[in-house]
Amino acid sequence: MFQIEEQIKKLYLSSMLGNLSLTGAWVALLAARGYSLVEIGIVETVFHITSLVFELPSGVLADVFGRKKMLIVSSLIRMIGNVIMIGSRNLSMVCASIAFQALSYNFASGSGDALAYDSLKLAGKERYFEKYASNQLILYRLCGGASTLCAGLALLIGHRLAYGTDVLLSVLQIRVLASLCEAGGQADGDRTGGVLRNLLDCFCRSFAFLKDARRAIGLMFCNSFVGAADILLLFFLQAKLPMASMPNWALGAALLFMELGGILGSRLILKCGRLRYRRVFLYMALLVFTGVCLEHTGLYLVMTAGGFLAALGDDALQVRTDTMLQDMFPSEQRATLISVQSFTFSVVMVVLSPLAGVWFSRW
Repeated sequence: MFQIEEQIKKLYLSSMLGNLSLTGAWVALLAARGYSLVEIGIVETVFHITSLVFELPSGVLADVFGRKKMLIVSSLIRMIGNVIMIGSRNLSMVCASIAFQALSYNFASGSGDALAYDSLKLAGKERYFEKYASNQLILYRLCGGASTLCAGLALLIGHRLAYGTDVLLSVLQIRVLASLCEAGGQADGDRTGGVLRNLLDCFCRSFAFLKDARRAIGLMFCNSFVGAADILLLFFLQAKLPMASMPNWALGAALLFMELGGILGSRLILKCGRLRYRRVFLYMALLVFTGVCLEHTGLYLVMTAGGFLAALGDDALQVRTDTMLQDMFPSEQRATLISVQSFTFSVVMVVLSPLAGVWFSRW
């Protein structure tokens, strides 16, 4: 029997090592190497296409062969992507690197939360998952903010050293992941038949569950729309704040401040355990919509405050939604169904991205 406290601490550490990076500002790194905005847009498209194609298969593989194994595979794929970027000399190699990075996210997206929830369930501590999800989002925001602040350092040392640092972080992450204990999924139970049969069976059972779980589908789409609005707002504010006359020296601090909104939201939602989901969704969606509207003021301090509010609403809703969905998902298909949630978000992003471009191009 494993120690649940050690298991959760290792998952936190793995998350930190996986999200800390000198290459978070990869757009700036590509621009510094002479790639045009059109070429960078092509690279971004490759990332999303790869995510859409492989998100569901990665979740099925995690449920059938083990979440721990797929987390290790995710780190190995990330290393390959970084090595390709270090040696890249043209757009094709850059696209290949980004495709591997997308694959890495795919293999990690469902596996980590599924392993955490089933580990807690095995220890009889499922109620702790909401706090776990909150802490994970806080780590994500902190690491993202740190990566943003390191953008200048990455540009200074060059892309090869920056991506080389990411390779070392992946090595450390694999060492942490190797010490985890497996929990849940078919790898933790009885598997009969061939590999292909198990994969197809897991896939079919997952969609059979979704067919009868309209509430789960509704939660996925509602959360995805709110989350996409926040992500797109924060993305475009990187360009819109300088256009609103924000000094260059203040941009990094402003972006970090907006990330802190997510941290506050992740904590506040833990104090609202009795608040029904409909009310949580209404209040948090309103905060995100307010942030989007404040972007149109053209006042960079107000715009920054809007980004803070949007991040707060997004992460608060994310924590509550994740907790509710985990309680609904069967253990044997948990990683697959989490991947369905990520797939839903990617679809919404593909639809909203061009519309957001039109919206944020207007004052």
